[in-house]
Amino acid sequence: MSLPVHLIEPPDEDLRAEFEAALASAIRLTVGEDPPADCRILVAGRITPEILAHCAALEVVVIPWAGVPRKTRDLLLAHPRLAVHNLHHNAAATAEMAVALLLAAAKSIVPLDRALRAGDWRPRYQGQHSIELRGRTALILGFGAIGERVARACLALEMQVLATRRSATATTTAEVIAMHPAAALPALLPRAQILIVCLPLTPETEGLIGARELALLPPEAILINIGRGPIVDEEALYDALASRRLRAAGLDVWYRYPENESAHVGTLPARLPFHELDNVVLSPHRAGDNVETESRRMAALAALLNAAARGELPPNRVDLERGY
Repeated sequence: MSLPVHLIEPPDEDLRAEFEAALASAIRLTVGEDPPADCRILVAGRITPEILAHCAALEVVVIPWAGVPRKTRDLLLAHPRLAVHNLHHNAAATAEMAVALLLAAAKSIVPLDRALRAGDWRPRYQGQHSIELRGRTALILGFGAIGERVARACLALEMQVLATRRSATATTTAEVIAMHPAAALPALLPRAQILIVCLPLTPETEGLIGARELALLPPEAILINIGRGPIVDEEALYDALASRRLRAAGLDVWYRYPENESAHVGTLPARLPFHELDNVVLSPHRAGDNVETESRRMAALAALLNAAARGELPPNRVDLERGY
């Protein structure tokens, strides 16, 4: 018996043959904007009510990346019979970007680079522009596939590591990482010289870090965000950076995005002028992207679909009530 699977967006042409060859023979794959009514698994990040009404046999929706778009989540909440899964293929790449942003922020890489490009050697002789991470304490919010990798990198840099996990009910220690419940955040922030946000955006995490939380951090703390922009309050973050209450930040996720392709040039990433601050490292939400991203995505998708074809529970089930 075949398993009808439909992809709204086709794989990259140079990966399509490899992807299809990796699929179990029981999978009947179709691709395009119009899914057949009998498809049981739909691979799409953005779904309309019309598609759901048309696909009467649908059982599973696969979001082909990490996270769930807010509109898709709101729509699927009204269809509790559907199982929702996503892909964690880019966890390693995203964790590496978090570490890159941390090092760039701690060592003032960007302003020093800009000065030397202009032939300006003065920063070499004007005070200390970087800090040593060894011995400092990092607090990682969200100890999932990404947060765990970030934690291991911090340990390799001889940092102390604290972490929060929503599912934790008590404080535990594993491999010298102190794991805490999310509710322990106010007590942990005064210890966090480095705050690294690896959380998904959910109703519970939106605005989680505001002016009060930032004020609890030690002076000269560094904040890294590779989760989602609105987890950290925009105005509070800008004020803390502009006043130098925070030493620096490295940000891959933002508050404003281009609305369409014509706005890809000229759209600033926030309402407030973060781009004018020399203690912020800016990255255009590309932490999970590298030359291997698409091949890893298609391999992860093939593994998920093959598990379903074998009658197994596919990995990465999403809890829509929680939002991840």
